Amino acid sequence: MKQAILYARVSSKDQEREGYSIHAQLKFLREYAQNHELNVSREFVDVETAKISGRKHFGEMVRFLRDHKTCRIVLVEKTDRLYRNFRDCVTLEDLDIEIHLPKEGQIISKDSKSQAKLVHGIQLVIARNYIENLRDEVRKGMREKAAQGIYPSRPPLGYRNNKLLRTIEIDPENAPIAQRMFELYATGSYSLAGLRESFRTEYGKVFSKWHLEKLIKNPFYIGTYEWEGKNYQGTHAPLVSPELFSRANEVLSGKARPRKQKHDFAFSGLLRCAYDNCAVTAEFKKQKYTYYRCTGYRGKCDLPYFREEEMGERLGQVLQAIHIPDDILGQLEESLLNDKGREETLRGQQAERFRQRLAQLRKRLDQAYVDRLDGKITEEFWEAKSTEWQQEEQTLLASLRELEQAANPERVLDRVRILELANKAHSLYVTQSPAEKAKLLRMVLSNCSVDAVSVYPTYRKPFDMIFERAKTKEWWAWVDLNHRPHPYQGCALAT
Repeated sequence: MKQAILYARVSSKDQEREGYSIHAQLKFLREYAQNHELNVSREFVDVETAKISGRKHFGEMVRFLRDHKTCRIVLVEKTDRLYRNFRDCVTLEDLDIEIHLPKEGQIISKDSKSQAKLVHGIQLVIARNYIENLRDEVRKGMREKAAQGIYPSRPPLGYRNNKLLRTIEIDPENAPIAQRMFELYATGSYSLAGLRESFRTEYGKVFSKWHLEKLIKNPFYIGTYEWEGKNYQGTHAPLVSPELFSRANEVLSGKARPRKQKHDFAFSGLLRCAYDNCAVTAEFKKQKYTYYRCTGYRGKCDLPYFREEEMGERLGQVLQAIHIPDDILGQLEESLLNDKGREETLRGQQAERFRQRLAQLRKRLDQAYVDRLDGKITEEFWEAKSTEWQQEEQTLLASLRELEQAANPERVLDRVRILELANKAHSLYVTQSPAEKAKLLRMVLSNCSVDAVSVYPTYRKPFDMIFERAKTKEWWAWVDLNHRPHPYQGCALAT
């Protein structure tokens, strides 16, 4: 039998997730190979546009053909699945191979008649024209969207695309990070490297200096943007004021260069003023004392100066508020460890149900495809049902992955460590240096506001739940909850 390879391609991630396009192509080509007594050596699948050269698996296919001289046949559904650019066409011609295009009823090789080569060349031109026209239409649509005030691409940090309404909205999780970026950098006390380190410590997020510079320069944050060399007024809500944006960019351009810090201030970047939501900064006085105060970017406020020792004592209250008593800690740890075995049993049962349903779906897909080829069902019915079943298949695969991740024994150990940290946090805190105290606070807090009298912490998960339980003393409800774990999610302390 002659040796052959298969090549299939979809042009978007959406088509890959739907699955039926690749599935249908491979099924069709395998049957073609069987009917023509061809032995399939390899299968290559790409999920990329054919407009440009350099597709990953296309390149692997070319290398395979160069290395295996006994394999000279490529099976591909039709021309535009293989290429839409002339460079790839010439590359395959130079390999002296046969290209079988079953849906077009053609076999192209160096020995093909001129008429067949002409038709194939026309197909290539049509395919190239299709992608060029599609690109023009996409660009036209994006220009129209930009003119309407809607940014036609992925927005920067702090925003997200609302796919349902096709608008851009504020991302509640990342918007505070973007705002803090401008506030801190506008002080002139941070270099880009210092800003990056502050975010890594405070939020656990790592940005490159290049990315931070790009974000600070982006006028999207004040409600405008540039698209194809033109400026537009956006319909999205600004995250920072024009004044703050201007100050940050002055620092970036060198007009207000960051001042090199002579002292490391432990709680810098951790606090915000409760009166005007400005950052709380620090300064060194009399070569001896560190004081914390509001930056005052929104005008004078009522927040007094605090000595570092006083601020550290006030922040210690935050850790006292999540203390788990020793006896409750023991019961919670026992509950978590006892639940581990029951959760594993439930996950195993659920996983088996998922696998059985997955096998049924795949059997149905194969049978429906055969029925379509035999004319027992219509193309429209096949498209509708295969899409529905493929979507369910992807959902089941995602659920199986979640169950496998949940089965990780480290998750139980992590929950136990979190409980032990909450139990010991304050006692550790009072024995540490200011820098070590700040590090511990950043593990527990995502934000913290202060006024003249109180502190207002925003706890990270799951410390927010521990805080609520410590406040109400309703530990038993939590213990009972752990004895009835959900088969999908496990106990409440999962992070």
